[in-house]
Amino acid sequence: MFSRQFIGVWILVCCNALAFAATPLMMLVGSLVGVKLAPSADWATLPIATMVIGAALGILPATQGMQRFGRKPVFLFYLFLGLLSCLLAAYSLSVESFVLFCVASAMVGFTNAAVQQLRFAAMESVSPEQGPTAASLVMCGGIIAAFLGPELAVQGRNWFATEYAGSYLATAVCFVVAAGLMMVFSEVKASTADVVESRRSFLALFGNPAFCLALASGAVGFVIMTFVMTATPISMHHHHGHSLIDTKWVIQSHIAAMFLPSLFTPWLFRRFSIKVMMVAGLVCYGLTVLVGMSHTSVSGFWVQLVLLGIGWNFLFVSGTALLPSTYLPGEQFKAQGVNDVVVFSCQAVASLSAGWALTASSWQTFLLICLVPMALLVILLMLPSHSNRLATND
Repeated sequence: MFSRQFIGVWILVCCNALAFAATPLMMLVGSLVGVKLAPSADWATLPIATMVIGAALGILPATQGMQRFGRKPVFLFYLFLGLLSCLLAAYSLSVESFVLFCVASAMVGFTNAAVQQLRFAAMESVSPEQGPTAASLVMCGGIIAAFLGPELAVQGRNWFATEYAGSYLATAVCFVVAAGLMMVFSEVKASTADVVESRRSFLALFGNPAFCLALASGAVGFVIMTFVMTATPISMHHHHGHSLIDTKWVIQSHIAAMFLPSLFTPWLFRRFSIKVMMVAGLVCYGLTVLVGMSHTSVSGFWVQLVLLGIGWNFLFVSGTALLPSTYLPGEQFKAQGVNDVVVFSCQAVASLSAGWALTASSWQTFLLICLVPMALLVILLMLPSHSNRLATND
């Protein structure tokens, strides 16, 4: 991990930590700003939803652009877009425009679509044997971002007359530094190989139950995580009267819990099956609901959100690990595209509906809604196992 070969990896770790900081910043501030600027409290979580939608829309341009122009120039373009998104967010707050703030949030999500590709660039920078380690290191940059983003939100909140404008301007500086680091990154050109593209339709992928299970694991993981996480700042700060500092700490801990398990999940997958890890993720989600039903103190919210982060990691990594075994050679872009579109679309619906659901119910009732997608995944897990079945031509 400390050889010359890993210099590029560590540069990407720093880029990820700086560029991804805008996402937890928006997770903490987005719904709070929405409460103040939205025409109705039901639309308070719209900025989070537009961020997720932006990420879904940004994936295809990012991956196709990297395939055509290389990773480094596309990364630089998206980092510049992230800089503009922060400047637009600060401006929208100064003019109290909810629409412009949602546009800025969508741009943050669009930028994050490219940031997610940093782990693949890291894997290409080292030998195949060291690829998983490189990817894990880059994902761990999210732990730093988990603390950096909310910290910038709190520290920059009152720098200017406009609340939180300083937070976004500070995050804009993070994108500038990340771009400077990317300038010195030496991209490793991947060797090209002729791969015959599969002519099967998108719908044919769903004929494999293992593909459906992989997709459902990622979708359920993101839906419940986003649903609860999006509503937490509103519930803690506005409904239960906890301070912004305490709310920040809970969100920071949650995002750290999302990425920290990546340090040991490879060992867990060697020891346990993918389905066992999916069950473990569901157990964490179940405990999240149980704790939330009886504890709305700061410590109660902290335990809920940490369990939520760990559960997301187990379900997301499980779905990711299962996915490659569910399609034919040449179908990877098609299968991964379908998976990402479904997952991010479901995540957008969850983030958008969170504000309405929280307004219409108590926190306890809100958490009970999470049992519905959990039950759907349990049903899929109980179906006859086809996890080892590869896709077949129709």
